[in-house]
Amino acid sequence: MFTVSKKEKSDQAIAHYSKIIESKPDDYRAYNNRGNAYQQRGDYDLSISDYDKALELNPSFDLCYINRGNTYHKLGNYERAVSDYDKAILLNPENAMAYNNRGFVFMLLHKFAEAERDIKKSIELNPNNIYALNSIAEFYASQNNASETCRWLKRAIEKGYNNWFYIKTSHTYDNIRDAACFKEIIRKAKG
Repeated sequence: MFTVSKKEKSDQAIAHYSKIIESKPDDYRAYNNRGNAYQQRGDYDLSISDYDKALELNPSFDLCYINRGNTYHKLGNYERAVSDYDKAILLNPENAMAYNNRGFVFMLLHKFAEAERDIKKSIELNPNNIYALNSIAEFYASQNNASETCRWLKRAIEKGYNNWFYIKTSHTYDNIRDAACFKEIIRKAKG
C-alpha cells in the first residue's frame, strides 16, 4: 500500500494553495492555509510571511493570529506569540483556542496565574476541548500537583486526547512523572 508522507502532504497543500493565490491574489484564506502547510513542513519564515499577507488582506482574521502565534511559539518567540493571541482574543473573545494557546505560553514563561486563568477560560468556553484539558493537566504538573494533573489528564483522554508520545515525552510532565497516578495512566495506555 502506498502512503503519502507528512512532507508530501504539505508539499501538495502548498502547491494547491499557490495555484489559488496565483488566480486570486486577494484570497486571505489561501495565504493562511498555505502558511499552515509551511508551518507543518517546518518552514517557519515562509509560514509567517503568508500569515502576514493574510492579515494584511484581512486584519480581523482571528484564526490567522492564532496560527501565526503558534509559529512564534514553535520558534520560542513567546512574547510575539502572546501578542498574536492577544489580538485573536480582542477580535473574538469567545475563541477558546486563543485562550488555551496563550495560557500555555504563559506557563512556559512562568506566568502561572495568567496561565491558569487563560486555560480555565478556554475550558469554560469549550468544556470538551481536549487540548485545553491536556493543557490544564500540564499546568498542574508544572505546580507539582500530581493528583490534579492526573484528574485532568484522565478527563482529556476520556474526551479523546490520545497523543501518547507527547504525554510520555513532554518535559511539561517531568515534575509528576514518578507519581503513581501518572504511571497508572501510562500503564493503561500500553495495555
